[in-house]
Amino acid sequence: MRYDIVIIGGAIVGSSVAYHLREEGFAGSIALIERDPQFSHAATTLSCASIRQQFSIPENIRLSQFTLKLFRRLKETFGADADIGFREGGYLILAGEAGLPILKANHETQVAEGADILLEDAGQLARRFPWLSVEGISAGAYGRSGEGWFDAHALLTLFRKALRDRKIDFITASAAGIKREGNRVTAVSLDNGETLEAGTVVNAAGPNAGKVAAFAGLELPVEPRKRNVFVFEAREKYADMPLLVDPSGIYVRPEGSVYLTGGAEPEEGDVAPDPKDFDVNWPLFEEVIWPVLATRIPAFEAIKPTRAWVGHYDYNTLDQNGVIGPHPEVANFLFANGFSGHGLQQAPAVGKSIAELVVHGGYRTIDCTAFGYERVAEGRAFRELNVI
Repeated sequence: MRYDIVIIGGAIVGSSVAYHLREEGFAGSIALIERDPQFSHAATTLSCASIRQQFSIPENIRLSQFTLKLFRRLKETFGADADIGFREGGYLILAGEAGLPILKANHETQVAEGADILLEDAGQLARRFPWLSVEGISAGAYGRSGEGWFDAHALLTLFRKALRDRKIDFITASAAGIKREGNRVTAVSLDNGETLEAGTVVNAAGPNAGKVAAFAGLELPVEPRKRNVFVFEAREKYADMPLLVDPSGIYVRPEGSVYLTGGAEPEEGDVAPDPKDFDVNWPLFEEVIWPVLATRIPAFEAIKPTRAWVGHYDYNTLDQNGVIGPHPEVANFLFANGFSGHGLQQAPAVGKSIAELVVHGGYRTIDCTAFGYERVAEGRAFRELNVI
């Protein structure tokens, strides 16, 4: 089989690319390859499914603002029944004295981009959130609107359903190799023995993106990072609780009648991450997370953990930022990778951007040039400071 475009990875990023290619008027043939069509191990569905504008660089803010606009017109875009349970509860990112300069600088960038973020000192935060202990806190940035959480499964389902009448071939398989002739990739081989000839290949392989790039002889500093998410019950229900991020990196947010928490996991280690490791690290909750929760929210000294899950996300070891666009030499190999935990919220914008590159030859909605592969080739970090 031959396809004009082969997309490797059919979760939220790959599905968004396929969707926006059709929306931009691309009439050629498209194959969407996904090894896990139930998405039981996908970064998309195992994430904490939240959206924020509290980033340190304008480009990341713009990508998430695009998705926020989509959330606001969800029914117009996907139909009257479209619902992702978006709860606009906001983020509250706390900083001690050491982190205050970065928090302030980030806030200035966010406000300049039109984000509705308040910067408040410890006293103001204590009055706004009486359940919060501000011990060791100098200030916090609170998103009054345009931030919150949603149902990742529901969002992915909307995109996948929308693809059904757009002439996309869904292929259940894993990419096993990529054929390259000089400065062009020409085919993708699958683990079922098939080979797909390709005019263009899009790498949307999430945590496996580095491996997929290597199939084409290209280096991409993206690898899996294990993330534990713990669910617990508490007697107290705080209806006004945003997604709170402690200076330690530990976060907590409400989810219906329970709470979700995680964070404080090491970014680098001596052992290469195992993408098949889905075992929950309960000592992380008991020894690291729970004590922080009890200090920051005293009522959480008495809580009942109920369950947990593990997901992996595509961690860019260079600068924790996405890599978007073509390889500078192998121009028909496109990257949509390395979002380091904010890929779900930015996927609609990334899909739109890749589609504009393919159809129009350049970015029209959001200029993603700064995310290009050139910085990877040069080892030049374009660092996002607000990684959660």
